Amino acid sequence: MTIKEYVAYRKSELTSLIKELNPLPKLVIIQVNEDEASMAYIRGKIKDLQTIGASFEHVKLPLDISEEELLKVIDKYNNDDTVDGILVQMPLPKGISEEKVKEKVIPVKDVDGFHPMSKYIPCTPKGIIDYLENEKIAFSGKNAVVIGRSNIVGKPMAKLLLNKNCNVTVLHSKTTKEDLEFYLAHADIIVVAVGKKYFLENQKFKEDAVIVDVGINRVDGVLYGDCAPDRKVRLQTPVPGGVGLLTRLSMLENLLLCYKERRGK
Repeated sequence: MTIKEYVAYRKSELTSLIKELNPLPKLVIIQVNEDEASMAYIRGKIKDLQTIGASFEHVKLPLDISEEELLKVIDKYNNDDTVDGILVQMPLPKGISEEKVKEKVIPVKDVDGFHPMSKYIPCTPKGIIDYLENEKIAFSGKNAVVIGRSNIVGKPMAKLLLNKNCNVTVLHSKTTKEDLEFYLAHADIIVVAVGKKYFLENQKFKEDAVIVDVGINRVDGVLYGDCAPDRKVRLQTPVPGGVGLLTRLSMLENLLLCYKERRGK
């Protein structure tokens, strides 16, 4: 099943579930940027919420807002019983701490899964694991390589793969070219999230390997992944139309989990 087919199927399931709920799950999206990629992503999220029949509010704040004022806005929605999930779109203006903002959203409304005490899995790693499970990809005892060590993708991805009993290696910007090629040649599952167009291209891969491309690199208005397309492997996720769709799907699923947790349904 392609990612688009899988996401469409899961959305239809979510639509059926949400039809039975009263009140409807509500997400608040807080935006404090004019970033082109963020605006496109928010439009996609709003379209998804409309598709499944969930409620939402898009709060666009001025770019010169202070950190203190932004935290007060988040607190307002933390204390609003009609709101089930809060998502603060990154990036934030300079001078505002991403960590403080992530920790301000109360764990029970943290659809992103970024709060240290959150019960919910960060959306991108969750979406990847769920899709690979749907595709019957084996995890136990397999060699998994995660390229990138961000708190949003790399680190939680490695943890989830460990929980699936993979042998996990995390590579990064300080990894030597020789080591990179060695680990990739032995990898069954590769997740690349470094933000560099075609960072993976000429390396050798196992024919039955799985490459999950998290990269979204915009060059002259065109989107490219971190891995060149059409590698001779078992499965390679496309860019665009790949992990971004899985991430958005996971946000919807986390919203439903927040709703059920808060309302005991």
